[in-house]
Amino acid sequence: MSEMNRISVIMAVYDNARELEENLPAFLTQTYEPGYEVIIVDESSTDNTEDVLKLLKNDHPHLYSTFLPKPDRDILRRKLALTIGVKAAKNEWVILTDVHARPTSEEWLKEIAENIDNTTEAMIGYYHKKGTKIQLFEDIMEARHLIIKAERKRADGHKGKHLKYLRGKYDFIAVKTSKAHDLLKFFEQKVGFRRLFGLRMAVMFQNSHS
Repeated sequence: MSEMNRISVIMAVYDNARELEENLPAFLTQTYEPGYEVIIVDESSTDNTEDVLKLLKNDHPHLYSTFLPKPDRDILRRKLALTIGVKAAKNEWVILTDVHARPTSEEWLKEIAENIDNTTEAMIGYYHKKGTKIQLFEDIMEARHLIIKAERKRADGHKGKHLKYLRGKYDFIAVKTSKAHDLLKFFEQKVGFRRLFGLRMAVMFQNSHS
């Protein structure tokens, strides 16, 4: 693998100190030779998130953190926090994920990188017992309906555990950094019932042919 494939992993957190203690080490101990960074955007947590991050930084110099002031729990705020993380990223590819979505192995980044080529702009990934399912997109617009549906479900507190790709619940998005801001625009779109039904049908049709 070349230096071009260095990766930035980005996540937004709010009052997730316990989850950071339990899951962040799995992100920080990846076996990935080109190197990578992990960027945490803290949405002004009120628990000991800051202390947990300080302790982890002592052993993991590739861990960085920044913050977003005045917590307000809504979907637009998540978009803003991830935008801040993307602006801080130094590498050609970024992975947008969640502290609850613990990597399935120490070679998670390697598995993602093996799917990077000149024709791919984005990937959406789902964890399963047998490994990771990755959908490739040559154009980020092809992933639009999946992301809008998933972010709407996230805002509604949806926590489906089975058939994630049908329910609109991905575990991570990998995207070229140059395309990340365009992709994040999908996070702010409001979806009515009729549009949601159309998105659901589009997701099912796409996965039945993948």
